[in-house]
Amino acid sequence: MRRMTTPLSPRHNGGPPLDDDDDKTASWRSWNWRRAHKKAWKTPPREIALRRLARAEELGMTYREYTLEIMERGKYL
Repeated sequence: MRRMTTPLSPRHNGGPPLDDDDDKTASWRSWNWRRAHKKAWKTPPREIALRRLARAEELGMTYREYTLEIMERGKYL
């Protein structure tokens, strides 16, 4: 039998709460998240960064916006 709970707000993604004080592994997940974020945004080699910057300018985007699109979609615009 499924337990009824209050409905989620329209913008809620259905994931676990980020501020759960009872969660014993929250600090471990937070550490892993910060580490992965730092690794993802690590500066690429100069040639790649310049190529991305040029392409971002062609598209009217910032370097950071263009890099984020690459990371989110997994393909180049």
